[in-house]
Amino acid sequence: MATSALNRITKALLAPALALGVTVGLASAPASAAVWSSCDQWGNTTLNGYTLYNNIWGSGAGSQCVWANSGTNWGVWANHPDTGGIKSYPNAKKVINKSITSLSSLTSSYNVTVPSSGSYNTSYDIWDTNYDYEIMLWVNKTGAVGPLGTSQGTLTLGGSTWTVYKGNNTANDVFSFVRTSNSTSGTVNILPILKWIKDTKGWFGNVTIGDLQFGFEITSSSGGLDFVTNSESVTSG
Repeated sequence: MATSALNRITKALLAPALALGVTVGLASAPASAAVWSSCDQWGNTTLNGYTLYNNIWGSGAGSQCVWANSGTNWGVWANHPDTGGIKSYPNAKKVINKSITSLSSLTSSYNVTVPSSGSYNTSYDIWDTNYDYEIMLWVNKTGAVGPLGTSQGTLTLGGSTWTVYKGNNTANDVFSFVRTSNSTSGTVNILPILKWIKDTKGWFGNVTIGDLQFGFEITSSSGGLDFVTNSESVTSG
């Protein structure tokens, strides 16, 4: 799940766009003409204050193309083999750049359409500005996927009930909150989760939250599957 997470972020930010030499068939294109699309490994663009990444970072990946009508309405078609290991994390990123104590609110709403087959999770991936800490919020999961680390028990916070996992991938600490029931739409109150990690558990201090990403962490999608973010919003104060 989070193995090489820092590496994937660095690549997403710094690596040149490398064409995969694949095209999207008509069946996998959005219903209306998208304002942007890319099949490049590190293809990215910024729309409405959100940065979209195709972000094919794992080994043994297949074909993947991302499209967007806006920064908050986008999707991806992916055809990754069932060989184990995460292949990609296509996502939309919002930069927060505020310390936890300076935030008065941080919430996000989502509405997605995801396949019933394959192996993946739909998740928020939240980073501090130094990339020392990664906070993942899994809102749904399908297939043979699981978080890094060991279970810390179950917690109801931020509008959902989660099983919490704590781990380290040698590059950074990873705190994963896995929703106990799958959801394809809802609102997450993120700030209380960050404060719980900081104040209740003491797993980090008053870090500055940098990237807040939302997307699909795909392990396998054999034959080609569609993942769609129908809508998303991130608000902070």
